[in-house]
Amino acid sequence: MVELKTPGELQAMREAGRVVARALQAVAGHAAPGVPVAELDELAATVIREAGAEPAFLGYRPSFAPTPYPAVICVSVNDAIVHGIPGRDRLRDGDLLSVDCGAYLDGWAGDSAFSITVGTPRPADQALIDTTRRALEAGIAAAAPGNRLGDIGHAIHTVAAGDGCADAVAGDFGGHGIGRRMHEDPPVPNRGRPGRGLPLRPGMTLAIEPMLTPGRGQYRVDADGWTLRTADGARAAHAEHTVAVTDDGPLVLTAP
Repeated sequence: MVELKTPGELQAMREAGRVVARALQAVAGHAAPGVPVAELDELAATVIREAGAEPAFLGYRPSFAPTPYPAVICVSVNDAIVHGIPGRDRLRDGDLLSVDCGAYLDGWAGDSAFSITVGTPRPADQALIDTTRRALEAGIAAAAPGNRLGDIGHAIHTVAAGDGCADAVAGDFGGHGIGRRMHEDPPVPNRGRPGRGLPLRPGMTLAIEPMLTPGRGQYRVDADGWTLRTADGARAAHAEHTVAVTDDGPLVLTAP
């Protein structure tokens, strides 16, 4: 069931989204060669706690996971696509870093992600990150009343394929509805047929999140049961925003 949010509820989700945005900004500003990945998690936890919010990922256990998620953010490096568990490894110059963060504030969720390069960027990595951001922007632009869910996936896939990139998780993972829970209906695939699928109505709130790779678009799961990596070792990038469908067009709820 898809829950339509009122203007007041969208404002409450915007406040949750601001917390997530601040946490991600702090993490991005701290990421540098030599920094332990666990420090990024600790920093995000501090920002969320000081805002009076609660981390959405910590202790979360979806059906595919063997154990509850043990951290506040997902930190995925290089060939890790999503769900990377932050540990004591240190960031290295040239790493492609993807960070995903979710938080609850006053019972409402926000969810967002970014990819950046650490230190000296590799041109191919920067191109991949730029394509992923543009794919996200295209998906957001398609989240308007009168469109359908397939229009979002079609917009994302058109940008990705145009730059020679593939869906890094081969369609098994993607965006999702969001509201009182981190994951709600409907699923939001990163490819679709224009004009097909669920009609988009004002009050719908969606987490739109392309995950792209220049590789074949196949993945494997680490022994931790969480981290998804590209099967061919190619790098991956991830970008995500929580977006509301409104009469005035898409409204990004996790913008800084």
